[in-house]
Amino acid sequence: MHIPDGILPAQVCVGGYAIAGGVTWYVLRRIRQVSNPTEEIPKAAMLAAAFFIGSSINIPVPPVSIHLVLNGPLGVVLGWYAWPAILIGLFLQAVLIGHGGLTTLGVNAVMMGIPALIGFQVFKLRHQVGKGWSMTQSVGVFAFLAGAIALGLAALIFFGLIVFTIPAELNVLEERSALTALMIAHIPLMFIEGIFTLMLALFLLRVKPNLLDNPG
Repeated sequence: MHIPDGILPAQVCVGGYAIAGGVTWYVLRRIRQVSNPTEEIPKAAMLAAAFFIGSSINIPVPPVSIHLVLNGPLGVVLGWYAWPAILIGLFLQAVLIGHGGLTTLGVNAVMMGIPALIGFQVFKLRHQVGKGWSMTQSVGVFAFLAGAIALGLAALIFFGLIVFTIPAELNVLEERSALTALMIAHIPLMFIEGIFTLMLALFLLRVKPNLLDNPG
């Protein structure tokens, strides 16, 4: 789902950096409001490494291949810290393994990071919507929704960017057909990421529940 260099027009890349800069400012402001902002850094660093590895592994789904994004699990476990973790992970992927690109770093961060923050907010709804449920039920349901929604939103942003910026010299119909096939392939991935997020959240609830209590 990473967008490489040379695909998007320059104005879209600039816009991506502008939005990413604004989100970074807002997120860092929220992080500074935490009583001990540095306490979550080791956890964020560990999950940034997991994001770096997990989103670099392709999964064949004929006739295309896809890869895990893991922005939902990062949103659930890290809260606001998911944004810097994803931003750093994307930068290292672009520099070290050529996955994505530097000109599209801002766009890729927006595409994966904002849905992660939305997933974080979805997971927090368990405190209101899940009242009266058991802890296991509320954590499981909203972790699944957070993982699936975060991946689905990232996929929608990706396909929207690509479809509306297809160069005129390419066969638009053929390109859109290929993109449609790729979009369909991401539907089962939504469920995979949702189930993975659910399993991770339930595991943490059992062994270290305080890791799921993110401020904000």
